[in-house]
Amino acid sequence: MTARLAGRPITTSRKLHRKRDLSRWGVPGRNWYGARMTQLAPAPSSVRRAFHEELDPSQKAALLSWLAFTGTFGGLRALTYSIRAGKGPFRNISVGGEHLHHYMWGIALLSGVGAVAVRGEERQRRHPAVALSYGAGNALIVDEFALLLDLRDVYWAKQGRISIDLGVGAIAVSGSYFAALPILRRLRQDRQQKAAGHGPAGAAETTPAATAD
Repeated sequence: MTARLAGRPITTSRKLHRKRDLSRWGVPGRNWYGARMTQLAPAPSSVRRAFHEELDPSQKAALLSWLAFTGTFGGLRALTYSIRAGKGPFRNISVGGEHLHHYMWGIALLSGVGAVAVRGEERQRRHPAVALSYGAGNALIVDEFALLLDLRDVYWAKQGRISIDLGVGAIAVSGSYFAALPILRRLRQDRQQKAAGHGPAGAAETTPAATAD
């Protein structure tokens, strides 16, 4: 709405006030949401820098292993449910009429990791592929651990299987979170420093009062 004072129109639109206030921090009003999301999301370069500067070699290996475990376990569960429901292009792998369970690939991965640990040089042991293979191999085995123990009723029962998935998934996400804590703290500090250098992250909106000339 507009009002006239001494023959001069005075705009009292809240939208224009908001645009004017945000422009003080170099953020155009119409792009405020996109700029805000950009400030909250860390840049890939910041994540890489925090990964290399905040974690020692053993912490890097632990984080990669947890992330590989979490991603592999989640992918396996989604893949297994889609196969059992008959949805998607994926099917079970069989050789000579015998189904090849994926815990076999997990055992193979862990065997390779063990061989590198026993015979490999320090540079080879520290390679990210070793940590990723360790986490993925464990997930492949844990996903079918009930079959290894011959707990067929627990494995195939829907309620029992869901409870196992939720439990292992919670452990995997928690482990990944705690392993990534140094990186998350560094990213939070960087965001706070950036906000302090460019003005408050959440500037309070003020509505300037209309004054007569």
